[in-house]
Amino acid sequence: MDFSLTEDQDLMVQAVRELMTRENWEPYFAECDAEHKYPQRWVAELAAIGVDTILLPEAHGGLDAGWTTIAAVWEELGRLGAPTYVLYQLPTLETVVRVGSEEQQKKILAKVGTGEQIWNFAMTEPGAGSSFAAMATTYTRRDGKFYLNGHKTFITSSKYVPYLIVMARNAENMEQYTEFFVDMTKAGITKEPLEKLGLRMDSCCEIYFDDVELDEADMFGGEGEGFARTVADFDLERFLVAACDYGWALCAFEDAARYANQRVQGGQTIARYQLIQDKFANMKIALTNMRNMIYEVAWKADNGLLGKGDASMAKLYCTRAAGEVVDDAIQVLGGIAVTGDHRVARFYRDLRVERISGGTDEMMVLTAGRAALKDFR
Repeated sequence: MDFSLTEDQDLMVQAVRELMTRENWEPYFAECDAEHKYPQRWVAELAAIGVDTILLPEAHGGLDAGWTTIAAVWEELGRLGAPTYVLYQLPTLETVVRVGSEEQQKKILAKVGTGEQIWNFAMTEPGAGSSFAAMATTYTRRDGKFYLNGHKTFITSSKYVPYLIVMARNAENMEQYTEFFVDMTKAGITKEPLEKLGLRMDSCCEIYFDDVELDEADMFGGEGEGFARTVADFDLERFLVAACDYGWALCAFEDAARYANQRVQGGQTIARYQLIQDKFANMKIALTNMRNMIYEVAWKADNGLLGKGDASMAKLYCTRAAGEVVDDAIQVLGGIAVTGDHRVARFYRDLRVERISGGTDEMMVLTAGRAALKDFR
């Protein structure tokens, strides 16, 4: 496997680097985090250089550049302190041209390039997280319409997105899982925002559906195809989490390394002490493993070789390893990391949430473990 970048990929990374170094974005990110505000101005700048079209097919104005390009861009953004978790919706835009109707595609693609939050997916419920079997949200046919009823929870971006893809079960046949393209201005929808430990630049809500009237045209994909669509797209979500977390770990490592080479204690920089060098050796090993894993997963995906457990394994390892790297970085940085608005402290909070969002550690263990054993049955 060759992980070197193509000329086009390198140009995209350079464009991202220029954007991030054009101004000091950290005060803006700190403000957005403190105020629980989506950083639209920054995302719009990324959209202007095509980051929101990386996976979109060329026929729809996209770059069709693949997962390796995402890995390279997310790595560069992360190491410069960017909140790449708010970009989750951008690579998933490919889903709408693969699954959505022509009208749904028009609605979504009309917002490409704006930096606005466009859509997200609503599956989790109070009694149904990773297990779809307990899902209680249903739809019922009545007088040529569909009526959606239920309660979704922990739904990312749901406070502001104009559209949610909502999974529900057929009330007359609970074995059928169907997704609907829901305009969030419809009557019968109630949102209750939730506070979060981390990932605070993206909203999270309880969503209630009370006899929300939908048409046949609002179905996303075919009836009964929701479960298969969702499972197929899990790998991308988990890969994005892994790439995001690696980038933050790299940023924390570099911040701590610069500080350790400047901070004098006992007549010498703290980088000269073996206990500090031990931390950096372990951080570097973890970063090397994370990077190799992410680029290998990306290479497999781009070459049609992605295994069932690959993305889950990457998410499991990277969220944990990144948390350890950031923890060590905070220990090196000392007081400056735990006072004020230091970005490494933000990473620390965000990373703890990452071990739950997009699939818990426990589900990643199950998926990766089963995949590892399958070949030896």
